[in-house]
Amino acid sequence: MVNVSEIAPDVYRISIFASEFNLQFNHFLILDDEPMLYHTGMRQMFPILREAVAKIIDPAKIKWIGFSHFEVDECGALNDWLQIAPNAQAVCSEVGAMVNMSDFAIRPAHAMASNAVLNTGKHNYRFIKTPHLPHGWDAGVMFEETNRTLLCSDLFHQNGKLPDITDKDILSLHRKSLLEFQESPLMDYAPYTYKTPKLLKQLADLNPKTLATMHGSSFNGDCSAALMDLDTIMKEVLGGGYEIVPANS
Repeated sequence: MVNVSEIAPDVYRISIFASEFNLQFNHFLILDDEPMLYHTGMRQMFPILREAVAKIIDPAKIKWIGFSHFEVDECGALNDWLQIAPNAQAVCSEVGAMVNMSDFAIRPAHAMASNAVLNTGKHNYRFIKTPHLPHGWDAGVMFEETNRTLLCSDLFHQNGKLPDITDKDILSLHRKSLLEFQESPLMDYAPYTYKTPKLLKQLADLNPKTLATMHGSSFNGDCSAALMDLDTIMKEVLGGGYEIVPANS
């Protein structure tokens, strides 16, 4: 059910496979002077994840709790973590802090503007605002600049029980997963808009070495090329294959 591996220096992937969904839920613990947990997991998974974290670090020492957007697998157990880590603080987008965390979290969140940097010791995290990518007004991703790890949330979502990390093709698996969603109530998984290519290009320009994905294998191949190619798949499956042009063009 639970698998732990170090996918990049100081970055521990804690994966919980839910067979009923045929889906891995991945959480990332990054060790530093001020440790970060990225993805809190669902509340029902909190005891399992806490036990896994405790084998690596005392959970009370967690300082930062990051996530992309307001969704149960991203931040559902946030308050459980805030209760066992007395100095911990959620870190998210300005929109997320204002609209969601101001009511949901038991302590104020640290709001980050796009391109703001958070230092946790030897690691620097650059926050990139990505509204509606993969989904949610409040969405954003964090790029760990020291080892060039992109914590990319639901981007590159892959169904199934898969290896911890790979340098093989993950785009075909992502496309297959999106098509499977088209046949389910999850068909409107993510929007595709005229802003999507620009946002993916912005992430590709970071030149990541590792893509830390929420669902499925993490990736350590040509990450920039994968991000650029992701636009083609999202446009085909989610955008209907049509060119989307802004109204003022």
